[in-house]
Amino acid sequence: MKNMLIIAVASLAGCCFIDKFAGEYPSSIDEGFVELFNGKDLSGWFGSKMYGVEEYKFKLNNGEEKTVPVLAYRPGQRTEEDRGNLLTEKEYRNFVLRFEFMLQPNGDCGLGLRVPCEKANAAYDGMCEIQMLDDGGSAYYDAEAKKDRIDGFRYACSVFGIVPARRDNFDRQIWGKDANFSGGGSYVRKPGMWNFEEVKVIGEEIEVWINGYLVTKTDLSGFRGDGTDTPDRKKHPGLHAAKGHLSWCGDNSPVIWKNIRIKELPEGAKMDGACPKAKMPCPEGFETYFDGSPEQLKTMWKGVTTEGGFDNPCVREKATPAELAEKQKIADKGRDEHWHVRNGVLYFDGYKGGYSLATKRDYADFELWADWRTLSITGDSGLYLRGSPQVQIWDAHNQWGIGSGGLYNNQKNPSSALAVADRQVGDWNRFHVIMRGEKVTVWLNGVKVVDDTPLENYWDRKRPIFPREQIELQCHGDPTEWRNVFIREL
Repeated sequence: MKNMLIIAVASLAGCCFIDKFAGEYPSSIDEGFVELFNGKDLSGWFGSKMYGVEEYKFKLNNGEEKTVPVLAYRPGQRTEEDRGNLLTEKEYRNFVLRFEFMLQPNGDCGLGLRVPCEKANAAYDGMCEIQMLDDGGSAYYDAEAKKDRIDGFRYACSVFGIVPARRDNFDRQIWGKDANFSGGGSYVRKPGMWNFEEVKVIGEEIEVWINGYLVTKTDLSGFRGDGTDTPDRKKHPGLHAAKGHLSWCGDNSPVIWKNIRIKELPEGAKMDGACPKAKMPCPEGFETYFDGSPEQLKTMWKGVTTEGGFDNPCVREKATPAELAEKQKIADKGRDEHWHVRNGVLYFDGYKGGYSLATKRDYADFELWADWRTLSITGDSGLYLRGSPQVQIWDAHNQWGIGSGGLYNNQKNPSSALAVADRQVGDWNRFHVIMRGEKVTVWLNGVKVVDDTPLENYWDRKRPIFPREQIELQCHGDPTEWRNVFIREL
């Protein structure tokens, strides 16, 4: 009885520690972004009358109909008085801008940076225009001849007239997801599909990310702007503007946007580390699996391969040491080619040949903190616990209407998250996971989404969950990022 009492007290103390710790470590992330579109009206904007607020209706994968507000450009007769430009009332210098947009076939639009006024041509009178284009469309790409119909400096996400965007997305995507993209090597999705874009501007440096891929990275201070050293050979008098408005630059095709938000950055900000920001300190008693240090990718993580079924713990437990070593070499090659540390985050590129990451150490009962974000609309990922799928990660707002965090592969026990606690695509989320025995509890951004629920053995449903196995960051063919991953055994 005395020993049982000691065990009970120790167990209770452990539970108190977990609850106390959960309160001390920030359960959610405030990145400091501000909405630029309120979904109701054009407050904070001025300019063209060809813009308005509309309702966009679509069906989720489960057939449920959903309606969201969008900023819509419906082109009419462009005149000298109305040139199709919609500007922010506020002027900006250094910032990170996130937004989602959808184009029509052969659609053409632009994002003006540091634009001086409504009638200005953003590409020349402003700092620059970031091209928004269905550049795989028939007007811009000859699919039969596999040849561009436009100059490189007009590609989607290019600094128009000055810096061509990367455009090499040919047969690269895992699991047939090439079908999502417009074509011609473009990283823009097909007309009628949503794109997620992130634009970073610091001084005269610019980065443009589209659907999880860095396609433009430049420093405009290297160009004179007098027409002598730019690819279009035109003068760009506003190239070195220090500050100005943001502008949507409408052309002759409809465009819609949603979830437009911005984070201003201070003077002296650096592109590396601008967003996401600094790492979190490792909580006491935890082991750091990733906090931004590049060497951690190889010291703390190993690759996972599907070759020979070696992503299945049931297969691995029957393999010889020689077979395990051989398959691990293949897995680590995929890790080295498709997982990267960039800007302080662990990034998976979503390309063929890449697959999940696993902790080099196996775990029984454990507690985990991890930050993650998806980088594409309808993106998909997850966390494997003890080698088994999975704590689900997906785009809850555009895909199923079910939140991330649920135990997706459960059949007998609950599989869906108790609530939708996901941030928008491109914004950071924070998981807190506790696993004891077969039961799992998950908090997402401080909201409990799984409550002490058994995780079933996906690989062999006749067996209980493995008593000890690796923890995995799942690849599901979409670019994803991770940071601040801390684990402790209980």
